[in-house]
Amino acid sequence: MFNKKANLHDKRAHTYSIVARDPSTGEMGVGVQSHWFSVGSVVSWGESGIGVVATQAFVNISFGLRGLELLRNGKSPQEAIDLLLSTDEGRDVRQLAILDSQGRVAVHTGKSCIQAAGHIKGENFSVQANMMLRDTVWSAMASAFESNKDLALPERIIEVLKAAESEGGDIRGKQSASILIVDGGKKENKWENINIDLRVEDHKEPLGELERLLKVHRAYEHMNNGDIALEKNDMETALKEYETSQLLMPENLEMKFWTAISLANVKKLGEALPLFQEIFEKDQNWRILAKRLPSVGLLSVDKEEREKIFSL
Repeated sequence: MFNKKANLHDKRAHTYSIVARDPSTGEMGVGVQSHWFSVGSVVSWGESGIGVVATQAFVNISFGLRGLELLRNGKSPQEAIDLLLSTDEGRDVRQLAILDSQGRVAVHTGKSCIQAAGHIKGENFSVQANMMLRDTVWSAMASAFESNKDLALPERIIEVLKAAESEGGDIRGKQSASILIVDGGKKENKWENINIDLRVEDHKEPLGELERLLKVHRAYEHMNNGDIALEKNDMETALKEYETSQLLMPENLEMKFWTAISLANVKKLGEALPLFQEIFEKDQNWRILAKRLPSVGLLSVDKEEREKIFSL
């Protein structure tokens, strides 16, 4: 099923990365940045309730799925790494980190990885890097992880990647970055496996863009919560969630729109009308959408109030 003797020249994802676990939530994640196109599609692997893998340097891409399979079959991260490397003729040019749902972690930096290369393993995390400008990169990453315990895991990982870049990062520069987050508990449905999977494939400032996308993701999490509350006719919760999403992305018309809808539904039409007016002035399609909502029960105001909204 897998090629144990992978071609060394398949993927050259020289990079820095972190595998980490949040003991308070059980979430596990991989964060990575590289001067390589679409690094997240090569380096980062994860499965809820099982663990996460970062495979890099001269990448043996099969280590991702094979590493998770070994964890699933009861192997520890160290046992998994030992088994993967035992049949790999390219072990000396590999860099590999594996973390499981218990927080156990193992890491390997091959003796022939391009300098500067190294790793640091700590409680619930490992940071690893190769082909760096300086040999201070991975220690800066470890310090950033340990000093940002107040942050949620995705935001904490972003700070770790930023710390690497502040030390010079990849000697070749910047191109792509990604963050992958899975749950600590197993999921019944495969489509629920991934909590966050954000990738910047090619960008002049990939970490800045990744950080922006994470903020957008958070905003849409609140939007989704608002949608669920709206379906349950819980207008107060919907309003709270939509308002939070709007604070995160104040220029997003959709978030303004659903905030306005929720305000109208909880008898705060006076607060809703200025939002509707701003939205309709920028894009008339939102007026058309608003007119379609009463028939499906999503705009529950009387006829006079509807006319006030639609006539703006």
